Amino acid sequence: MAKELSMRKIHEILRLHYEHGLSGRQIANSCQIARSTVGGYITRAVAAGLTWPLPAELDEERLYRLLFPSPVSVQAPSEHLPDMAYLHKELRRDNGGKVTLQLLWEEYKQTDPNGYQYSQFCEHYRRWLRKVNVCLRQDYRAGEKMFVDYAGQKIAIQNPETGITSYASLFVAVLGASNYTYAEATATERLPDWIQSHVHAWEYFHGVAQITVPDNLKAGVTKACRYEPDLNPTYQELATYYKTAVIPARRKKPKDKAKVEAGVLIGERWILAVLRHRQFFSLAELNQAIAGLLVKLNQKPFKKMKGSRVEWYRELDVPALQPLPERPYEYGEWKKSRVNIDYHVEVEEHYYSVPYTLVKEEVDTRLTARTVEIFHKGQRVAAHARSHMKYKSTTLEAHRPKAHREYLAWPPSRIIAWAGKTGTFCAQVVERIMAEKPHPEMGYRSCLGLIRLSDLYGAERVEAASKRALATNVCSYKSISSMLKKSLDKEPWLGQVAPLRVVDHENIRGQAYYGT
Repeated sequence: MAKELSMRKIHEILRLHYEHGLSGRQIANSCQIARSTVGGYITRAVAAGLTWPLPAELDEERLYRLLFPSPVSVQAPSEHLPDMAYLHKELRRDNGGKVTLQLLWEEYKQTDPNGYQYSQFCEHYRRWLRKVNVCLRQDYRAGEKMFVDYAGQKIAIQNPETGITSYASLFVAVLGASNYTYAEATATERLPDWIQSHVHAWEYFHGVAQITVPDNLKAGVTKACRYEPDLNPTYQELATYYKTAVIPARRKKPKDKAKVEAGVLIGERWILAVLRHRQFFSLAELNQAIAGLLVKLNQKPFKKMKGSRVEWYRELDVPALQPLPERPYEYGEWKKSRVNIDYHVEVEEHYYSVPYTLVKEEVDTRLTARTVEIFHKGQRVAAHARSHMKYKSTTLEAHRPKAHREYLAWPPSRIIAWAGKTGTFCAQVVERIMAEKPHPEMGYRSCLGLIRLSDLYGAERVEAASKRALATNVCSYKSISSMLKKSLDKEPWLGQVAPLRVVDHENIRGQAYYGT
């Protein structure tokens, strides 16, 4: 099993297994990994004696060592296979507990210690299941699942001041057991609106289902994430905060999508169709109209069953739903950063400090509307009020080393001397950049960038651009980089007289003609 699987995902596997009691298949669908991988991690956690929640003092390195101890020799498995029909029957049993393949495998190993390991045990069962071609009926338990999706049709909203028409999307959420429905209009289908609609749905239901089923997981990865592109960290954080598991409906599996597609169809018929002749001038006005139609929809009696959605909701889902957290989730985006030698990380062109011991380390940053939190190996190491001032810094004194002892290898004199290898004008620019900062190390980032420009353009051109920057009083990395890109270092500037160019031609007499 590869170490490349992030510790964030390992935490999620253990949470869904221990806290929610989900099966290996459900966890695999939620985390978008192979079921055998899920089983392997859970087996390792059991062997390591881990409990949930994990001890607070257990950091990522120690957890990895517990899950991946030194390899030991194992015996070859016997050829004895369990009774597959018995396994299938036990998996469907509902006796107040949750029977999983993991439990059945452990019982199997007790009777046959040399039997198949968990991954092969599951693979044999999957092969048997494909042969019998079982048709599974979808029965939803109270409080178990909430299905979410966007309707295909959009709603027009006209701006009364500009006359411009925009189109809102309809978000629909349905509880599996009662069909109790929530809907709202959103300006976009991007991640912030997607997350906020989930929060509003749970508030409307006054509780949280154990499992959240989106029809299309792409809405959860709208903002690309290079280090975990399969499930957006913000969406995963939302699920953890509300103690629910995100398990997307499988592609080309219509039975998985039946409930959510039915909910979207109901939303289109009882909301969009009813509002088709109305004109709206704001999103708030539209959502007010939708709220009134939701009351009618949920109170409407079923045609083939007794009661209504709201009655079933009160009887089935309300007692079974998990309670809401004390405070709603605050939207935040995650980004990957690396700490510069000035012990700051760049977030949207602003610089935030971290403890100086983390120089050159990779960290995760979480951005909300008001705060910036920085994490290293899952531990929060810094928190700042968010600032939108570009190219400025927010620094805590506690993050600085005493007298910058840790940076004796990078004193200002060394950087100036390094710049001097490019030329005297480059060294003067570097010296001026650091002089203009409250602390010299805050200018290191620009100075190092300036020095490295010589790798791209050559020392002679960087020196010429530095001379021009000094003369025109624009001593910054961005200015000099722009000059080089536009080849301005080769052109004269205001106040500089271009040298006369003497042309060698047969009609030009030259100074010898006027000799004395």
